[in-house]
Amino acid sequence: MGESGTISNSSSPSGYALGPPWLFRGRALYQLHLVKADIARALIPKELKLVEAFGYTLGGLFLAHYDDSPAGEFDELVVIPGIIWNPPTSCAWASRVLVNSHEACRHGRKEIGLPSQVAIFSKRDTAASEQPLCKCRTSSIHPKPKEQSEIQVLEMEDSSQIFICNISLPFAAGDNRMGPQIRISLPSFSGQTIYNPRLLKYSCQVDCRWCMQGKSSGGCEDIKAKDYSAQQIS
Repeated sequence: MGESGTISNSSSPSGYALGPPWLFRGRALYQLHLVKADIARALIPKELKLVEAFGYTLGGLFLAHYDDSPAGEFDELVVIPGIIWNPPTSCAWASRVLVNSHEACRHGRKEIGLPSQVAIFSKRDTAASEQPLCKCRTSSIHPKPKEQSEIQVLEMEDSSQIFICNISLPFAAGDNRMGPQIRISLPSFSGQTIYNPRLLKYSCQVDCRWCMQGKSSGGCEDIKAKDYSAQQIS
């Protein structure tokens, strides 16, 4: 994640053209949140049923830096307001996907049915603080790192920049905090956008080393993620 907050607009042949599964390598933070159901409902299509209990659903965010991918090096922030139910299964729903690569944005919109937007990711190192891990509207995690990196995310809309959030990440403490190699399957619903109006389902398989960063968040190092093409389900 560069200091300058540049946006990739590569004109070289796309690695996406080779077809799925598409391979991504890098590192990520995956943080879970309990989200109030009435807030989550405002961020998903009205015809989809929210999975909830006692007025809450399970949401979160996924922040990744890919060193190598079909679109080259880029950053990604995915906001998940909750879980939706479409018989016979339930999957996560992404209400916002921000990337600093025009190529990755085009692919997410056209092939995966994601609401992808181009954004600027700016990173700087800061001294100790007691700020929340993510100062987004849905964050409720308050770790106290000794040192951290501050990442600011600005969405691009025409010639304007829209502030989305600041995210504070504790510095990695070394391999002694790393857990075992694990595999995570992340199925999701997508689509119902102006670029892809049908309801779709896609999956991402992640192999990584897991490191807990708090009670409900974890860092993923040495990521090797495989994205599979989206399948139309309605």
